[in-house]
Amino acid sequence: MIIRAMIAEDEAMARKELMYLLQDEEDIILSPHAETGEELIEQYRLHHPDVIFLDVEMPGMSGVEAAKYITKEEEQQPLFVFTTAYDDYAMDAFDVEAIDYLLKPYEETHFKRALKRLRRALQTKGKKRSVSEPQAMTDKLLIDDGERMVVLSPESIYYAVPHKKQIEIHTKDKVIRSKLTLRELENKLNDESFFRTHRSYLVNLNHILEITPWFNGTSNVTLKDKEQTKIPVSRTASKILIKKFKI
Repeated sequence: MIIRAMIAEDEAMARKELMYLLQDEEDIILSPHAETGEELIEQYRLHHPDVIFLDVEMPGMSGVEAAKYITKEEEQQPLFVFTTAYDDYAMDAFDVEAIDYLLKPYEETHFKRALKRLRRALQTKGKKRSVSEPQAMTDKLLIDDGERMVVLSPESIYYAVPHKKQIEIHTKDKVIRSKLTLRELENKLNDESFFRTHRSYLVNLNHILEITPWFNGTSNVTLKDKEQTKIPVSRTASKILIKKFKI
């Protein structure tokens, strides 16, 4: 299970420390961070992370206020882990049903405890969704392509990428332009063969020809299509991607 995490923290040193800790976790991919409550709401609407590591005190709208706003106004609900230098804010964290809170400076024991609770909560959340929502047929997808609907087999998809206000779904023979978001397509597929190599690319692992190291821990994948398309892979995703193949 890949966990998409976002950090909302206005202090640069505290933000870098938390980034460093999270980047060492193989199942966590970091979304762009936020430095104010207002910026957090904007970034959340763009990236929809699974969990937000949220500083209680930030300029303008506080972390608690931003969390309450997201919980009340947004359809998709993330999990929250509050970060603070003051133990007094623990009750505020639980007012918005945060799964844990971390005191600064971060202690490894408490950090690992928070991640354990996070993973358990996400597993429980996934199980509840699978029980309450009827499962659609997964061998075929019905995707909008302009004013028509087309039927696609997941294995026919090479990759998908956002383009303007749509996504382009590239198959062997054609490109489908859909009003879906990349995240919505990923949820529709619900298939371990598809992997987010980058926040803007969803790739079918079965169509990867080669992986080439690039710089600063990032890499590129080359696909098996006739153009041999090259797709960027972020540093965090590169670590996970290699482990998905038997070496």
